[in-house]
Amino acid sequence: MEVSAFVNLCDVSVIVTTCDEEANIARCLDKLDGFGEIIVVDSFSTDRTLDIIRSYAAAAYVRPYHSAAQQKNWALDCVRNDWVLILDADESLSSGLTNEIRGLNDNDARDGYWMFRESHYLGSPIRRCGWQRDKVLRLFKRSRGRYEEKAVHEEVALRGTAGILKNKLQHYPYRVLEQHFDKINEYSSRGARDYLDRGGRIPLLRMLFNPPFRFLRMYVLQRGFLDGSKGFILCLMSAYSVFLKYAKAWERKICRDAS
Repeated sequence: MEVSAFVNLCDVSVIVTTCDEEANIARCLDKLDGFGEIIVVDSFSTDRTLDIIRSYAAAAYVRPYHSAAQQKNWALDCVRNDWVLILDADESLSSGLTNEIRGLNDNDARDGYWMFRESHYLGSPIRRCGWQRDKVLRLFKRSRGRYEEKAVHEEVALRGTAGILKNKLQHYPYRVLEQHFDKINEYSSRGARDYLDRGGRIPLLRMLFNPPFRFLRMYVLQRGFLDGSKGFILCLMSAYSVFLKYAKAWERKICRDAS
């Protein structure tokens, strides 16, 4: 199969999705100089997100949010380049990653590329807890990939070959615990719907056993204890998110069966 290579960053369109991201969006957009096109798809932000976006050379679109996959697939139909880079507002490119993208050539070009993420929690990078293996497929040919429709953890379905870039994407998902609680509440609701839509039964045993197993896996087996107090909190919060997902699934199933 014949594949094209990058000539420079001008051959790459960047898509960023936002909603109330005034704390993150400037850091994200600051790292995108030289890319051929920047498109931001916003979900009716009520803070200063749109004002900040308009101060950059970026095209801003506002549309209702149904799912992350739908937002990104809609944006894929708007860009003019075949190569696309997908970012969330709480992510940013390192100089090393930008140079690595710029240096891709005929010998290593694929249809897409995975990137490892270095995630920061409450202001500190997390080196363990399983987060060190987190990778996402964010650079790809739009003619070869679309996002699968899922309520949580959507990913690109790529028709072709994918490589892995060496430099890491910087990720700043949770600055404060309140933000983490809000995300857990949102994701657990989506996860509960997914569980029931796949035919899941009343998850009493999962509610009992999966949360402590998640904590032990992250904190002990994946050595989250080496990340100190923030690693401990992260592992507990992750276990709580598992419990809340199955508790909400139980609640929904009980109410659905009773109606």
